[in-house]
Amino acid sequence: MRIASAWQLLLPAVLCCCCCIDGAAGQGWRCRFPAVFNFGDSNSDTGGFWAAFPAQPPPFGVTYFGRPAGRASDGRLVIDFIAQAMGLPLLSPYLRSVGSDFRHGANFATLASTALLPNTSLFVTGISPFSLAIQLRQMKELSNRAIASGATSGQLPPPDIFGNSLYTIDIGQNDFTSNLGSQSIGSVKRTLPSVISQISWAIQDLHSIGARKFMVFNMAPIGCYPAFLVELPHSSNDLDEYGCMASYNSAVVYYNELLNNSLAEVRKTLQNASIVYVDKYSAMLELFRHPEDHGLKYGTKACCGYGGGAYNFDPDLYCGTSKIVKGNIASATACGDPQNYVSWDGIHATEAANNIIASALMSGYYSYPPSDLSKLCRP
Repeated sequence: MRIASAWQLLLPAVLCCCCCIDGAAGQGWRCRFPAVFNFGDSNSDTGGFWAAFPAQPPPFGVTYFGRPAGRASDGRLVIDFIAQAMGLPLLSPYLRSVGSDFRHGANFATLASTALLPNTSLFVTGISPFSLAIQLRQMKELSNRAIASGATSGQLPPPDIFGNSLYTIDIGQNDFTSNLGSQSIGSVKRTLPSVISQISWAIQDLHSIGARKFMVFNMAPIGCYPAFLVELPHSSNDLDEYGCMASYNSAVVYYNELLNNSLAEVRKTLQNASIVYVDKYSAMLELFRHPEDHGLKYGTKACCGYGGGAYNFDPDLYCGTSKIVKGNIASATACGDPQNYVSWDGIHATEAANNIIASALMSGYYSYPPSDLSKLCRP
């Protein structure tokens, strides 16, 4: 993979600033996919989980939508900015029965999803039942219905659209983090090859139904997330000069290397497909380490949370919730300036950070093989 310094990698985003994607959407990207089909977890869920289990509280969605919009952020996600940059509407969640329009794609991602099939209930561990394999089944069902309709249904994609669309995959973080509290990093690392295999298999499965263009996101630096800095065991000696946990980020780098190598093998098998490895890790690490360089102020501190201090995160009082503390009602509320934060709720990024990250990822500087989005959508 091509190596570049952090400032070189994020330079396109710095030049564009926070208006880059909105500007691209207004002017039109150099070329467009007719549709985007996304698979993933909360990092790219545009409302699937909350369609299945309605209850998302404010202040989620406050910056862009003015209300909770099924996204784990104050506004738009990276996948939203990618869609808008190509002139497409925001992706409808496949699980939302009211108001969905799939003519330009669909989003199968749900919060708390894993690449591997969960072996427990949502209500026991909080892991979503909609794993990657289930999301693929949903994709096939949508494709079958679209083909059967013969383009006569107003809300389904045209039958010939699937081979020309962009397929994005952003999953694996929950497989990695769900056991870190009870297992050693070494034990968790031993499970990672099976996660990688599931993602690689998913690409081949999608290829069998006509998919040819893929963007596969690697894992973000969880060692810098406020929630994990509070919840995961570590010593002060494990913190690097930027306040991130070096051991956990090192394990993420190991995972990302496995993913990159696996995708290289899949390319050899699927030679008529374009499979791009997207280095979200480096883009986010740069923001956590140097937020001021990109128009932000706070890296490892959550905007929406409780407790203040360095992280403003309390695992017993998550963003938007309340409880009785010492006889008084305590609430985890949002800061007044989310545009200055990298982290929204301790686990997910703010709209401001997502905008910068999306700009950088679409530039191609974070891609392997090196390719910006406009090149990927060429025949």
